[in-house]
Amino acid sequence: MLTVPVDEPVLSFQPPTISRGIIVVVGGYGSGKSEVSVNLARHLVTSHPESGPVAIADLDIVNPYFRSREASAALEKLGINTINPKGDQYYSELPIIMPEIKARIQESEGYVILDVGGDDVGARVLSSLADGFAGLDYQMLLVLNANRPFTADLKGSLKVIAEIEAASRLKFTGLVSNTHLMDDTRPETVIDGLKLARAVSRETKLPVVFLSATLDVLEKLDVEEIDVPVLELNRALLKPWEKRK
Repeated sequence: MLTVPVDEPVLSFQPPTISRGIIVVVGGYGSGKSEVSVNLARHLVTSHPESGPVAIADLDIVNPYFRSREASAALEKLGINTINPKGDQYYSELPIIMPEIKARIQESEGYVILDVGGDDVGARVLSSLADGFAGLDYQMLLVLNANRPFTADLKGSLKVIAEIEAASRLKFTGLVSNTHLMDDTRPETVIDGLKLARAVSRETKLPVVFLSATLDVLEKLDVEEIDVPVLELNRALLKPWEKRK
């Protein structure tokens, strides 16, 4: 939820509205997909408390650094259920938590966010869950970062979409524009990414569900250039060398 003072320009942006309980967030290496997943969980638990509990499951088997499980302690304090290996099994992979994820998907209460990474390779994890989605209303969102090599243009983005859908046996329902350059992100970076997301949307008929960026960038954006909902990002996942500072 956006919590800046009333006179801040970022409040002119409409926050995202998520109506479906199962939200699959997929993105390639460096897309910012896990950061989006964590911040979306925060947004849902604070802005839609009447919709029931929020859970987030770490299904990223590709990126060892930026995993949503790294934010587990902070999310649990907000009342968000984090589904990932616990204790000595923290760095273990999917077989340990797969039964819990399958059970949570079948529940009808609240929200469950599945954080899936690694393009088509990581998305193969979803193929083992696909049968459990039968008859369920879900969203599968592609996190687009125009500064990553495989989603830098329309052709590459369409190829990634086709590969992930084939690997996961699930269909995308929307896009998230999350173009950034980490600490070097500028307003024009975000706008260029949104232009690509709009082009992909026109070609695929998939809506741009929201744009995401940090507050310092959002404050500099021209409201007139943004015609989609906006999710403010508060960085929760740090690089190993940043944690040691």
